[in-house]
Amino acid sequence: MRNEQLRESLKGKVPLFEGLPEEALDEILKRGHRHQLAKGFILFHQGEPADSFHLIIAGRLKVAQTSEEGQQMIVRYLGPRELAGCVAVCGGLPYPATATAVEDTWLLQWNRGALADVAERWPQIALNAMRIMGGRTQELQDRVRELQGERVEQRIARTLGRLVVQAGRRTADGIEIDFPLSRQDLAEMVGTTLHTVSRTLAAWEQEGIVRSGRQKVMIRDAASLSVIAGSGEQSS
Repeated sequence: MRNEQLRESLKGKVPLFEGLPEEALDEILKRGHRHQLAKGFILFHQGEPADSFHLIIAGRLKVAQTSEEGQQMIVRYLGPRELAGCVAVCGGLPYPATATAVEDTWLLQWNRGALADVAERWPQIALNAMRIMGGRTQELQDRVRELQGERVEQRIARTLGRLVVQAGRRTADGIEIDFPLSRQDLAEMVGTTLHTVSRTLAAWEQEGIVRSGRQKVMIRDAASLSVIAGSGEQSS
């Protein structure tokens, strides 16, 4: 994809670049280094110095944190037109999590110096970065509140709802989450056990709310899932 085509596909869809003139976006894209990750490749590790950030052009990354006790929790999945590592680079912090390609992924990469150069010419980038950092902080607070105060069924339903918004693909049978998602992955996103996720999905399959298979989840009754996400009560 040429820079002109890429610029048009990104215009108004990448929060870091909002409000920038085409001249600025062209300069930013010229400074980006294009590269590809094969499925399973780790882009960066938790705790490493954050010397660059990445824009996903196609594909998807899994971002996961490991606690001091060795427990892994999936923080989020990132897809096309989303940024990986931006908050750490802007904040001068180490990468807070490990990012792994869950499918073949194409990215644009910028180092810290390139970001500083373009932010000096176009201060709007710095303002956008501050908003992104605030949004990620709010997202983290919301996740902590869910883990502390919501029933596990509600957390599973809410998480599936978020994934539908991010990567839902409508089919004749329902809305499929359009990337590999295992029950273990879902358990690590929700903060529960594989057994609990398997038991919950099995019950929802009997009720016609979802259908799940090997690394695939289909939402068949989005309205019922929304009720569970909002109330924390299991359907009957």
